[in-house]
Amino acid sequence: MRPEPGGCCCRRPLRANGCVANGQVRNGYVRSSAAAAAAAAGQVHHVTQNGGLYKKPFNEAFEETPMLVAVLTYVGYGVLTLFGYLRDFLRYWRIEKCHYATEREEQKDFVPLYQDFENFYTRNLYMRIRDNWNRPICSVPGARMDIMERQSHDYNWSFRYTGNTIKGVINMGSYNYLGFARNTGSCQEAAAKVLEEYGVGVCSTRQEIGNLDKHEELEKLVASFLGVEAAMAYGMGFATNSMNIPALVSKGCLILSDELNHASLVLGARLSGATIRVFKHNNMQSLEKLLKDAIVCGQPRTRRPWKKILILVEGIYSMEGSIVRLPEVIALKKKYKAYLYLDEAHSIGALGPAGRGVVDYFGLDPEDVDVMMGTFTKSFGASGGYIGGKKELIDYLRTHSHSAVYATSLSPPVVQQIITSMKCIMGKDGTTLGKECVQQLAENTRYFRRRLKEMGFIIYGNEDSPVVPLMLYMPAKIGAFGREMLKRNIGVVVVGFPATPIIESRARFCLSAAHTKEILDTALKEIDEVGDLLQLKYSRHRLVPLLDRPFDETTYEETED
Repeated sequence: MRPEPGGCCCRRPLRANGCVANGQVRNGYVRSSAAAAAAAAGQVHHVTQNGGLYKKPFNEAFEETPMLVAVLTYVGYGVLTLFGYLRDFLRYWRIEKCHYATEREEQKDFVPLYQDFENFYTRNLYMRIRDNWNRPICSVPGARMDIMERQSHDYNWSFRYTGNTIKGVINMGSYNYLGFARNTGSCQEAAAKVLEEYGVGVCSTRQEIGNLDKHEELEKLVASFLGVEAAMAYGMGFATNSMNIPALVSKGCLILSDELNHASLVLGARLSGATIRVFKHNNMQSLEKLLKDAIVCGQPRTRRPWKKILILVEGIYSMEGSIVRLPEVIALKKKYKAYLYLDEAHSIGALGPAGRGVVDYFGLDPEDVDVMMGTFTKSFGASGGYIGGKKELIDYLRTHSHSAVYATSLSPPVVQQIITSMKCIMGKDGTTLGKECVQQLAENTRYFRRRLKEMGFIIYGNEDSPVVPLMLYMPAKIGAFGREMLKRNIGVVVVGFPATPIIESRARFCLSAAHTKEILDTALKEIDEVGDLLQLKYSRHRLVPLLDRPFDETTYEETED
């Protein structure tokens, strides 16, 4: 549960909006007296009351890692590292029978392509559990899917397909939030019709001869859906971030980036040449300190004012399951005259009463977000991305964005899939199917999260986030959990270092409107059994909010002018 929003934008216990009335300050944040009493009773809650910034409670909590679990996790990695060095020693002297991890003789004199530790980690830790990733599926990634069976006889260095198929595996890993990734129904029929009329590829860029009437229709629909003046569609979600950020900022500008932003945002920021400073995840105190320093101190050495200050955040963070504290980010953005870039890859379609993302979820004005970015790869069951905002912004990007000028246009059937699914969400197809899918996803999310917490698992994130991380911690349990779940006909995604901090390995479930209660109950039953088998129920039900974690005012600067 979150603290009062009034204490999050500054160090003072009382803000001008008056949304904090009676509480105590901890690490610069206001905690209500009720929360303090709960903490004294051994139950720490993070409560956001209906104040000036939030129209409804904002419940988000991160349970602290038990000390014993953290110690055992480090010990586990230590043991694996020691055995790794021992195996490298045995390989060097040709005692180890498996030589797949050694360089070929003809490569001995070449400079290594990878850093030493990355190579070591891949050889001796990742390869042990590699079978949990890149599993090929051979069906629609709906609520259930089919997986091709494979085996390895060389310690996961290579795989051989058996020819068998694992049928009806419950899909708990795809980003199919609203269930539009299917091969039947109105979306499939419309896409098939357009495929017959337009073909598959466009073979040109939008600026040359690849601008179809379908592209124009899509962009007008996206702008209407988002509530902005104009929008532009791109063929790849990752490139939407990595190629557009450099068009918006450059040397002499400042980027303030959340420490858990997606790799596409990080790459785009680095390619821009702007100075990058990183603030603590979803921590408004950290963000405001960086904004204050940027205004007061200006650019390094010259002390000139920054040309632009751009804040980069995501709607839903795909590894934490947390939702951006957008009302407070917008308040800070207005206060310090900065620009806001919002990545709604996971939140568009999945949040809000109308499925219009995190802006809709908080009931905010889309005009308060300068750059609205999102992807079609998740809730819409297609591919590509978009940028929405003022008409001047979109007109500028059409001529200055590498992704717009040099990339091939979106495939017509993909465009039609997006148009049909978006119209369904908006109710423009004459049905209530889209609205029902949005409501079903919200119900599934709350039910699944509540049941996992009742079982005793440590679950991260916001109670309304369809991304549900279940903490595994120990390296041996990453592979064991993925394998045991597949034995029980459930496909899950497991994640470890370097995608997460080394002691915060996890399984990540993604809920879908296509999941029925029976499917979720089946999955929960098996998760409960595997949790007992692997002893994963670490929760002490002591919820420690993210914003109550110690704040040491540490920042990271990547690019100096």
